[in-house]
Amino acid sequence: MPTRREFIKQVSVAAGVGAAVMGLGLSPARVLAASEGRWFMPDEGDKHERAYMAFGAQDAIWEDFTEDVQEALGRIARAISRYEPLTIYCRSGERSLAEEICGTSNITYQIANLDDIWMRDISANFVIDDKSGLGAVDFNFSGWGNKQQHSKDAKIAQRVAQDAQATYIRSELVGEGGGIEVDGHGTGIMTESCWVNANRNPGWSKADVEAELKARLGLRKIIWLPGIKGKDITDAHVDFYARFVKPGVVIANLDTDPQSYDHKVTLAHLEILKKATDADGRPLQIHTVSPPLKPRKTKFNKNNDDFAAGYINYFVINGAVIASEFGDKDADKKAFDLLKQLYPNRDVVQINIDAIAAGGGGIHCVTSHQPA
Repeated sequence: MPTRREFIKQVSVAAGVGAAVMGLGLSPARVLAASEGRWFMPDEGDKHERAYMAFGAQDAIWEDFTEDVQEALGRIARAISRYEPLTIYCRSGERSLAEEICGTSNITYQIANLDDIWMRDISANFVIDDKSGLGAVDFNFSGWGNKQQHSKDAKIAQRVAQDAQATYIRSELVGEGGGIEVDGHGTGIMTESCWVNANRNPGWSKADVEAELKARLGLRKIIWLPGIKGKDITDAHVDFYARFVKPGVVIANLDTDPQSYDHKVTLAHLEILKKATDADGRPLQIHTVSPPLKPRKTKFNKNNDDFAAGYINYFVINGAVIASEFGDKDADKKAFDLLKQLYPNRDVVQINIDAIAAGGGGIHCVTSHQPA
């Protein structure tokens, strides 16, 4: 299988950014102009109505890893569905296969056209208002700046909004859910490398981007991390670098391998976070977790510099934290123990996701959620 960087060169890009609102038959009453409404994005750890996944791996992208990716998606789906309802989008011809691999208990299947599996990036970004109304923000998925085919995936956010009966909110900004991290109380963490980037938002200043993100997500402050452009297909999504555990508490990725391009980046991020305060002026309590130095050797990480062996890309759901393990017993245990310490009232469920990591992603990348 090619690496994610090779996808940029090899996979043809299909147009499809910003499908017209009328394309899915949404009632105009359900569509909100960008200038209207007062919304905010809750913390991921707040109660969920349901989770979402996309059973969309295809040979054109994943080549001989396709079946392995499907099996990894199945392990994640079965873990989630033990704790909360899960909706899985799949192609019509793969419904039976998806049910066989992912199961049917506590899972609803929806037929949709899909390009790939990255539900966090292609799905609606749910927000709520002070009357508990549900909104769904569409940030116009563009294949991470036209690096991969995405014409089908670009329509999923609107479809999810429709299925959830949420008010559809179309932003003019281009970005992805994996680039968003919030504490639910007005503070966000973002990387400049993916949001303030001409491959997504040409002509937008950092101030322009910040103002739009604050307006759409109900934020009062954004802590900006530099990230790094061009090293992975996402241009360094924040969900691989820093996550809010709760307001005032952050878990940050600390890459201890001096040979890794992420080593200096994560050190720089850590210095910024240590000096930062949240929207209410509180300093942040920082915990760090490091990638495994000795992940199990498989076909997925052989000669693959983009293998995403990181523990920070976990998914917080009702009653559990769904996290990765990589066959490094010491590192896996350290990650487990830290997550158990930070989320004491939740089970910590570790899963082998090596096939998905081979494509530069993790559990958080292939899931999304709807707040209760």
